[in-house]
Amino acid sequence: MKKSLAIIAFLIISVQITFAQGKLLNGIWHASIKTASGKLIPFNFEIKGVDKKQMAILNGDEHFQVPDVKIQSDSVLVHLPLFDSELRLAFDGANLKGYWIRHLPQKDLKLEFAAQPGESYRMIKNPAKPLFNIEGRWSAIFASGDTTVAELKQQGARLTGTFLTTTGDYRYLEGIVAADSLYLSCFDGGHAFLFTAKINDNHTLSGGKFYAGYSGIDQWFANKNDNAKLPDAYSLTALKPGYKKIAFTFTDLNGKKVSLSDARFKNKVVILQIMGSWCPNCMDETAYMVNFYKKYQPKGVEVIGLAYERTTDFERSKKSLSSLKARFNVPYPILVTGYTNDKGEPAKSLPMLANFLAFPTTIIIDKKGDVRKIHTGFSGPGTGNYYAEFINEFEKLNDDLLAEK
Repeated sequence: MKKSLAIIAFLIISVQITFAQGKLLNGIWHASIKTASGKLIPFNFEIKGVDKKQMAILNGDEHFQVPDVKIQSDSVLVHLPLFDSELRLAFDGANLKGYWIRHLPQKDLKLEFAAQPGESYRMIKNPAKPLFNIEGRWSAIFASGDTTVAELKQQGARLTGTFLTTTGDYRYLEGIVAADSLYLSCFDGGHAFLFTAKINDNHTLSGGKFYAGYSGIDQWFANKNDNAKLPDAYSLTALKPGYKKIAFTFTDLNGKKVSLSDARFKNKVVILQIMGSWCPNCMDETAYMVNFYKKYQPKGVEVIGLAYERTTDFERSKKSLSSLKARFNVPYPILVTGYTNDKGEPAKSLPMLANFLAFPTTIIIDKKGDVRKIHTGFSGPGTGNYYAEFINEFEKLNDDLLAEK
């Protein structure tokens, strides 16, 4: 009898384990990605749905929707949109373990991934009470040479914000202040970031570490500075002496040649968006530019996306860009412009450009075909007031150019 009861108990436990292993539980999960140095980059995601599961990656105010979630027996496969990456996971009880895999042109990068359901903490499960409030604007210096402006918001222990650079921002960061330490992280499917630092007082941060992706590590420190600001984004990139116009012919996603001299763009204000499907700030700019185009195209503005992809294979570039186009419902043409693993390619395909610094870069052309402004980088919605200021300035510039005879 005892032997029979033991067998029954064993079968019940086995059924429970099997059920747990095959069930992707709804709710908030705590997840982490292990870098090559062994450092864990933590973040949260949410699972919803009954028959069809969906994921949302949580970073501050952003809920990054990931609809392509497949459950196959004891495995979960997640195709992450836009950045040609995926999660290949297996159930470990109710938990998940596996890899975040980035598909690069020449190789794949694999980082260990682990996640636990029903855990809404991000950094530390039971953090110590904050000793300082570090909300505000900071001037941050990185050992790599980058000078940035950090905008931080603190509510109790919760910390959100971003770091702005001349080439863009680090998007939505979220974390905590625990005792005298700062922790901020972000994962968007294509990029994983972790910032840590010691808080000396309300005005100085020291011993900062910045972990990025597979193996990137940088050091940084910061001082509170309400007047910290970056150089004017319209002052960094220009045309070479003697040039007033830009000329090009590139191929769109349907294989059709498109030139700036085409009739569609004659006597129009034209915005050139130099971008790439791999670029997180370009993703934010594209989201804005779609809404801008809907508002300003009827007034006489056209937009052209000039995409620089990380492969020379047209079909592979087309696939990545088609995914971006579908994700944001982009109504304007995107042209496969060039290949880049550095910032030198735009200077080859657009030789009239001088001092190209960043993806994205936005070129504003007036109705006569003359380049009037070039904007380097993009301050996305995670930057708060910077984003609002950019929109006001950019749209006023277009209104002024449309008013010209």
